[in-house]
Amino acid sequence: MKRTYYIITLICILLMFGSKAIAQNPIIRNQFSADPSVRVFDGQVFLFPSHDILAKPGQGRPNWFCMEDYHVFSSANLTDWTDHGVVVRQNNVKWADPTAYSMWAPDCIARNGTYYFYFPATAIEGINGKGFSIGVATASKPDGPYIPEPEPIKQVHGIDPNVFIDHDGQAYLYWAQGSIFVAKLKENMLELASNPSVVEALPKTGLIEGPYLFERKGIYYMTYPHVQHNIERLEYAIGDNPMGPFKYAGVIMDESPMHCWTNHQSFVEFNGQWYLFYHQNALSLKFDKNRSVCIDSLFFNADGTIHKVLPTLRGVGLTNASQKIEIDRYSNKSPTGSSVAFIDSSDAFKGWKALLNSPNAWMQYNAVDFKGPMLKTVQAKVRSSKGGIIQLRLDKPDGLVLSEITLPGGHEWKTVTAAVRNSHHGIHNLVVVLKEGHPVEIDWLMFY
Repeated sequence: MKRTYYIITLICILLMFGSKAIAQNPIIRNQFSADPSVRVFDGQVFLFPSHDILAKPGQGRPNWFCMEDYHVFSSANLTDWTDHGVVVRQNNVKWADPTAYSMWAPDCIARNGTYYFYFPATAIEGINGKGFSIGVATASKPDGPYIPEPEPIKQVHGIDPNVFIDHDGQAYLYWAQGSIFVAKLKENMLELASNPSVVEALPKTGLIEGPYLFERKGIYYMTYPHVQHNIERLEYAIGDNPMGPFKYAGVIMDESPMHCWTNHQSFVEFNGQWYLFYHQNALSLKFDKNRSVCIDSLFFNADGTIHKVLPTLRGVGLTNASQKIEIDRYSNKSPTGSSVAFIDSSDAFKGWKALLNSPNAWMQYNAVDFKGPMLKTVQAKVRSSKGGIIQLRLDKPDGLVLSEITLPGGHEWKTVTAAVRNSHHGIHNLVVVLKEGHPVEIDWLMFY
């Protein structure tokens, strides 16, 4: 079964992207990003996440979520993400408490040439009641600039707004406040057209939040994070109407192996393939209130149910052999002698390194595209205190040897080159094996 899904994944990737390099997880590496909402506008994928920062004295609540603004990112290929900067900031929203640092999970949707950005924030006392309200900012382009409305949406109290426009043009707003609520929106997308009602037939115990509804082949999927045990997992229910009733259908993603307390999801179909966007605390293992957005492919069974998604380091798509290959985002590795660590434990944004600690230890990185002219040389950024030899093999740990690289001893990172013995075209898995010598660390490698 796993092999079948891998083959299906690879075929879809080849059809979509040719030989373009694709994202590895997490996809945003220079800041924390969470609660991803994704939309396809004019052939590009736009990512609207929340933005975690560390609380400071007088800035947010210590050891809790701290968010003061929103960025928007875009990509034409799920590889190269452009940060368009801050689009909404708490101190530019008239009704929001500028001391709350509670700009939680947002969403965005387009209608009649206008882009509507929905976001929760703690309202100034006396505005729309106490606690969280949900506001809207509008723009003429998906990357902004966005202008917040002077007041939040009336009758709406809660977090995690999600908007869905059905085939008949009716728009719906979903949000969370203990339960998940839904209401119809007016044509102006700024006011409710019906009273809020609870979405029924969802779990009654355990925290439930983060609604995200999408439709596929006449089935409406109500998805949400739910604490069944100790931390959130992603679940879904299905129905034939945007307002329900829904029937529980299963788990989309199990609890985070990184033990992140939260998760938050959105779904997008792009060039014929569905994707799940979610978050983990990959760049902040000791503090799960600083999260990072990830992507993995999503598949449906014949009856419309969702095949459970396993979070990966590798992410989606192909990587060009002539670009930097971060082997630490591995697809598979030897059961012993191989591991991953931060390059600099004091600055996670510098990324990770692969460690091979004993002879015959290996890491495998799937779906590398050896396109174009014959590649004759390989370059690697490595470190090994006493030196060693690594082999680059095709497809499996005992596969054809592409190159053998001798690593000099020393405590500094060095970029070394070696000849490619057997250059091959096509799509291959790349396996790095420690042939002999002492432990080695690998930042990246590339062919040219």
